[in-house]
Order: sequence, then structure tokens, then C-alpha cells
Amino acid sequence: MTAQEWKKKGDEDFNHENWSEALSHYTNAIKLVTEDNAEKAVYYKFRAATYLNICDYDRAIKDCDSVLKICYNDAEALYRKCQALKAVGRFEEALRNAEIIISSMPDNKIVQSVMSQLLKILQECRENARISTEVSEMMDLAFNMRADNQKRENAMNNLFVLARGNAGAEEILKKEGVHKLAQLVKAEENEKVTCTAIRIVGTLCKNNISRTEFVVKYVGLLWCLEMINCTSIRRVNASQYCLQNILNTYSGMTNNPDSKLDKALCKKYKKEIFMILSFLLNSITSRTISGLARDALIGLITRNIHYTALNWAKRLVDLGGLQRLMEMASETMKYECESSMDITSSTRTIISVCLTKIYENMWCEDDKRKFVDAIAEFIEDKLRSSDIDSNKVRIVLAITTLIFGSLDDVVDVIIFKRLISDMMLLMSKTNDLLQQKVVCECIVAAIIKYNTANVFICRNINTLENLYQSKDDSIRVQALVGLCKLSRFDDSFLRNSATIDPFTDKATKKLTKICRQLLINPKKEDDTIWAIKGLSYLTFDAEIKEKFIEDQRSFKRVVQVMNELAKTGDQSVLYAVATTLVNLCNAYDDQELIPEMKELLMFSSYHHFFARSQKLNHDEFVTKRRCTLAKADVTSTLVSLAKTDSQNCKELVARVFHAICSQQELREIIVQQGGTEALLSLALSGTDKGKKHASRALVYLGLRRHPEVAFSGQIIMEVVRPMVNLLNPECSVYENSETLTALRNLASVNDHTRQRIFNEAGFPKIADYINSKHYILKLRSAQLLDNLTLCREVAIRCYKQDNSDVISLVSETLYADENKNMYKVNAGVLTRVTAISKSTCENILNTDPTLKELSNFLANSDGELQCRGIKILLNIMRNSKDAAAKIIETDVMKSLRALSKNDNAQNKEVKELASLALEIVAEWVTNQEKRSKGYESSQSIDNKEYID
Repeated sequence: MTAQEWKKKGDEDFNHENWSEALSHYTNAIKLVTEDNAEKAVYYKFRAATYLNICDYDRAIKDCDSVLKICYNDAEALYRKCQALKAVGRFEEALRNAEIIISSMPDNKIVQSVMSQLLKILQECRENARISTEVSEMMDLAFNMRADNQKRENAMNNLFVLARGNAGAEEILKKEGVHKLAQLVKAEENEKVTCTAIRIVGTLCKNNISRTEFVVKYVGLLWCLEMINCTSIRRVNASQYCLQNILNTYSGMTNNPDSKLDKALCKKYKKEIFMILSFLLNSITSRTISGLARDALIGLITRNIHYTALNWAKRLVDLGGLQRLMEMASETMKYECESSMDITSSTRTIISVCLTKIYENMWCEDDKRKFVDAIAEFIEDKLRSSDIDSNKVRIVLAITTLIFGSLDDVVDVIIFKRLISDMMLLMSKTNDLLQQKVVCECIVAAIIKYNTANVFICRNINTLENLYQSKDDSIRVQALVGLCKLSRFDDSFLRNSATIDPFTDKATKKLTKICRQLLINPKKEDDTIWAIKGLSYLTFDAEIKEKFIEDQRSFKRVVQVMNELAKTGDQSVLYAVATTLVNLCNAYDDQELIPEMKELLMFSSYHHFFARSQKLNHDEFVTKRRCTLAKADVTSTLVSLAKTDSQNCKELVARVFHAICSQQELREIIVQQGGTEALLSLALSGTDKGKKHASRALVYLGLRRHPEVAFSGQIIMEVVRPMVNLLNPECSVYENSETLTALRNLASVNDHTRQRIFNEAGFPKIADYINSKHYILKLRSAQLLDNLTLCREVAIRCYKQDNSDVISLVSETLYADENKNMYKVNAGVLTRVTAISKSTCENILNTDPTLKELSNFLANSDGELQCRGIKILLNIMRNSKDAAAKIIETDVMKSLRALSKNDNAQNKEVKELASLALEIVAEWVTNQEKRSKGYESSQSIDNKEYID
């Protein structure tokens, strides 16, 4: 058989995918051709294609090379070699072959696609190589205990960033990173390095099942417990992050609130998810873990309780989780014993949230009944205990925790029992301060929680009044808050229940002194909280306010304590701090009553108390208190308070800022102490009233001569919108005038600010105030427009937006108002508008009053007005060929000649501008004469540069 016949047989087998037969036939054909020629190259190409199909890439490359020896640029051979090289990972060589093909066949889409793939692969390879090197370098440095601490911290942070990418995470795993990180944190003394190491382990688990399984298998959940069990909030958060990522990966969740579970994953990893729940439940009642760790573990349960597919709510009840949570809820930080658990001031609040979440996820009535029965059984067990006296405090604490949450059905089953109220009354009459304290806290919590009279509250009003007369100062203050809160109920209820008035003159002074003392030198951890809550009522009395700030040294310490309280995050505490500050600086609108003041009015004697306050609420006393607050560094407290999520609290903070900024001498303090950014955030989010108060405070800061000092960087752009939003016909003339002045000052800074103001306010809004019947509004808005048109872009947009309005507004005020300030301002606007608008110039020429006023400018003794008048004339002549002729016919020429020759002119610029104007007129006359004689003018007036 001939070579061609063997090739034909090979083609048949190739098409039928009989690869071994095809290879044999193509080989026979190659053997029959002794010389290296085009025919032999074809046989090599077909055999190479066959080798590609059986993945024998080395032989395919060899056959393609044989073809290329015969024909060095054969496209088919190059392409097949490219495919084979790509398959064996020789990407750079493959790319070179593809590039050769493209050089001769640039439109070949198949090869273009291959090239794109190769470029992407090469880029990934280079990136992986870079990442591998970087991981090695960072690990060497991070695990070197003798290296500089700062360098190790930076290296660990870089590893954390690398771990967030798939390539980096795999490299860390390859290089035994998990093993090294787990060992490092046990011996590491640098907390930042430890926390970042724990976060890296958590990040390796994120959204990757294989890595998560490796981490859980290697380090285990017990390692996570060991890491979380500490007193460092940073380390606790890092460990909580690690545990959450493990759970997320097993269930398909993310940390987004609207995240949904992957039911298939949950089913597959049901055992692992159940193991995590059991691990958390067993850990939360451990006597050996820290309070912070306990809070974090309860937080993990709460965060994941609402996911249906996990079914944690029902399982928690079945596993005895409610009893464990209630056991912790009955713990207190106020006494210690061998069996007590370490808790924080937030533990019981966190438990109440968790219990609420569990109850909300009890979907059927049977499950809810199980929940209620389990709680009731816990309380009854404590009541039946032979050691009932030691359990009293625990029972009341557990009930208070339930009241904190949204568990009305559960609470009612417990607290409607007469036995509970009788027990609490007896506790309030003992000399045991701890018993008095927990009873008082429970009753106040119930009063705050329930809006309508409740059997439990009715039974315990007398108990609360007993506690108000306690010998312990902090209990008295706590009871005071509860009595004030009774106003939430019907008047008839109050008349039948409350028998004492806590707001007698002597009592308020004594209680204020107690509150101040508890703030500065608290006896117990929560004394400061109740003291500030008490002050939020007591400081409505102006006499109390005056006494409170009398000793400025101790008052400064009180403000420092307020600042510390503002950082706690407890919403009720934040509100109390903000309310106290509002009271001290009289930051409420006239005749306005907030809930706390309404609560005080329930006491009949408070009307007398209110009357005696009026004298001390005059401006001089209010100003003095505001100054004292500002100088005591209250700005730091306000900045901390402004970070709250509570809209009502934000409004109170905005009111205080507004009150202090209204005093001109205090604005510098607000700026220096960092109040500007906090004010901006308050002006952009919160209640409508709150945003208005914050915006007014920003206006006050904007009244400074150099607003760029108060509003540095990007802030100057961001304050524009809240200020513009204050421009409202419903606001007083004085308020609108201040806002326009502040915007005018901002517009003096730079073109970017001018454009921002114009974008936010727009010409129509400014024009409304220029048309106002109030002179001060007309002047301030004209001044704002004057500053805005310093930006050529704004001047053009003003003209384009409504040409007639600009001209009429400015022209009317030029001849209708004799005030020099208004003259100067509107002349400035005309200077810039005539510089960009030919039609404006023509309209002015055709408006006799306006042209006459321009002549009056030149005759005015004020050099600035003269300058602006000449500039307008120059712009008119530049924009119109007929302008000079019309101007020559007026008295303007006499004025220009006089000004050009006046050596005594105070303003040198006036003389120079007048001379320039005369030169332009002279040139125009010369050109006219040349035209009349048939000559072309050498230069046109229209080519003269405009004057701005």
C-alpha cells in the first residue's frame, strides 16, 4: 500500500475514534516517505492530532516539532503543539506558539480564545507563585519569637489578608499553617498577634468545607473554647468569629441578617452542627470560663437560633438548655460563693435576649407550653428548696431577667403568684442590702416594661416606697427612678397606689448630692448607672442644676464619668446621660415636654418645684451652665453618645450640641475637641427634629470667618446638604439669615464647594430669598450668589438656568436699593454674569435704569464699586460690537476720563481699568474709521480678554 492509502485508512479510523488503529496507519504512511517534505508533514500532523485525543502529549509535541522542521510556521502544527503544551502545564511555551499563529492570522477567533485562556492561566500562576513566596516570608517572620513585635504584628496582619483569598488559604494550609498557628497562640504574649492568629484559623474555615473539616479535626472545638476563655474582649471576639465561621460553613450561612441555610449541607453535616450546639450548651454553665467568654457563647446561640433548618430552639429545650440559661440568669456579681459563675454586667441582658429568641421560634402551642413549663419548674424548684433563704435572691434575679425580654406570657405565669410578691415585700424589709437591691431592680424593670397596670406592680408599689426610704443611697436612687416611671399608668391607679412625694425640696437636694457622690466614687459597679438615671429626673430643677455645677472641679469629674457611661452601649444609660445633659443646658424647645418631664408632673408638689425653677432658667444662668459643660470636655461625651443606634438618644445629643454651639465663645471648643464629625453624622441620620438641631449647630460653626478650619477636608462638602435643607419659609428670618450666612462663608473657600452648594440649593431657592420682603434675607442671599458666581461654571449655569431672572434680580436691586452693601454684592454678580453672557450685556444696554446705575458706579466715591462698574463696562464692550457706540453717547466717557487722570485715586486699580476702557473705545473708533475708508481692522474688540 502507498503512503496515501495508509493515510486514508488512518482518517477512517480517526473519524470512528479508533485511535490505536489510526496511529498505526499514520505511522506506516510516515515510514514510506523517506524525505522531509510537505506530504510527510501532513502525516505527522494527523498523528499528532491522534496523540492529543489519547492524551499522549509528549509524542504529540514531538510530531508537531517534526512538522515545524519542515514548515516552520505551519498553523495547524503550531496550534496542536500549543494544545499539548497547555495540557502538560508548559503555559509560556504554549503562549509563544499561539502568538506565532496570531501574527499571521490575527482574526482567528479560536486561537484568540486560547491566548486569552493562557494569559489568564499565566497570570494566576505568577500570582500563585507570588502568594506562595509571600506566605512563606510572612510565616517566617510571624513565627519568629525573637523578631520585632511591630514587624510580627504586620506579618500576621498580612497573613490574615492572604488567608481571605483561596490561593493564600491553600498555601497556608500546605505550609502547615494551622498547626503552627494553634501552637503559637498557646505561648504567645503579644495579644494582637494572638487575636490575628485565631482570626486566620477562622478565615481558613470560611465558605470552604474541606478546610473547615481539616481545622475541626486538627485543632477541635475544645481548642476554640480554650481560646475564648479569657478576659480580653479582643481575643473573645476573635474566637467567636472562628466558631461562627465553622458553623456557617457547615450550614451554608453567611453573617448577613437575611442569610439562608443550605438544607442539603445541613442534612449532610447534621451531626457536626448538633455537636457544636452541645458544645456551646455544656460550656455556658462551666464554672471555669470567664464572664466575657460566657457572654460570647450565649451570643453565638442567640445569633443562630432563628435558623429553621438548624432547629436549635426545640433542641435547646429538649437538652435542658432553658434550665442552664435560667441558672446563669439567677447569678449576680454582687456576691461570690464556691458554686458561683463568673458573669459580666451584660450577661443577664444577653440571656434575656436569648430566651426571647428561643420562645419566638417555638412555632406550635405544645412547644410554647413546654417552654413555659420549663421556666415555671425552675422557679418552683427554687421555692421548694430547703434552703429557700439563699434562693430568694436567685429567684428575683431570674424573674428580672425574664422581664427584660419580650416574654410576657412566660412572665405572667410566674409573677402573678401572690407568693412571689409577698416574698419580695419581706425581702425589702430586711437589713440585707443585696436583697433590697435585687427586689428594687425587679420592680423598676416591671414598671418600665409594662405600659398598663399589672397585678405584680400593684402588689409591689408599697414595696418600692419602702425601698425609697432605705438607708442605702444607691437603692434610694433606684427606687426614685421607679416612682417617677409610675406615670406610665392611669391617674386613678397612681392615686390609689402611690402614697409619697419624692420631690420635696429637701429630698431632691439630698438625692442630687447622693447621685453626684455615686458617680464620682461608686460603691458598687452599677451605682453609676442608677445615679445617672436618677439625675435625668432631678436635673429638671434649675436650682439643682446650679448646685450640681457649683463645684467645677468635681463637676469635671462627673462629666468624665458620663463619658465612660456613654461608651457602655446600654441604651437606657445612654438616654439617661443625654437627658441629664439636655437638662443642664436647657436644650428643649419652649413649652416642650419630654416623657421624663411628664412623668414628674404626676407629683402634685412638682408644680411648686417647677415654679421655683423659672428664675434660675434665665439666659445668664443657662449660658453659664453651657460654658461650664463645654469647658468640662462634654464634647467627648457627646461624640461617644452620637454613635448610638437609638434615634431618640441621637436627637437629645443634637439638642445639646445645638445649645452649646449657640454660644459664640464655645464654638472653638467644639471644633477643637472633634465635635464636627459627630454633628455631621447626627445631621444626616436620626429623627427630623434631631437632624434639624444638628444642622443648626453646623450652621453656627459655619458662621466662623474661616469655615475651612471647622470643616476640614471632605467634611466641608458634606455639611452643605444639611445646611441647605434648613432653608425653609417656615423658619424664622433670623434662622434663614444665619443659614445663608454660613453658606456664603462656605462659598468663599473654593470652586468645589461653590459647585456643591449650587447643586444642592439651585438658583430658584436662592432667588426666592433675593425677592424676599426682608432686607436681611435679600442681602445674605445676594452675598451667597456673589460668592457662588466666583466659580465660572456656576456663573454659566446661573445664566443658562434662567437668564431673565438673574438680570432682573440684580438689576432691580441695583437701582431700587440705595444700600451700599447691596450695591457692591449685585455689582459683583453682574461682573461675572456679563463676563460669560453676551445676551445679558445686550439686555443691560437696553435697560436704561441699569445703564444709568452703571454710570452712577463710576461717580461713586467707593473704589470697589468703581472697579466693579468699569469691569461690567469692559465685559459689555467685549461681548457686543455695538456696545462702544452706545456707551460713547452716555456720560460714562466723562467719568472714565476723569478716573484715568485722577492721580489721587485711592484705588490704583480704578485708574488702570479706566485707562484700559478708554483704550478699547479709542481702538473701536479707529477701526470704525478704517472700515469707512475700506480698510480691514487689525484687531477686533471681541478678541479682548474678558474682565472677571
